[in-house]
Amino acid sequence: MANIKQQKKRILRSEKQRVSNLRYRSTIKTLFKGLEAATADDEALTRARDLEKLIDKAAAKGAIHANNAARKKSRVARIITARQG
Repeated sequence: MANIKQQKKRILRSEKQRVSNLRYRSTIKTLFKGLEAATADDEALTRARDLEKLIDKAAAKGAIHANNAARKKSRVARIITARQG
């Protein structure tokens, strides 16, 4: 356990960041499941748009790595094109 005031603050701040990052990652996984389960094409497109927005936001905040975000967005595009084709 830290006994320096600044380190105690840093522990609290990093815990908040960890929870925030976990929320982003968990929500992205949930939205992927919803995208795959979407029945109508227009519903799938709106879910894909929302998912890509969230992925971009998570990458901008540093919750996920930029390459990870690109891979997830590519996966979204593959799911949409497979659904349409």
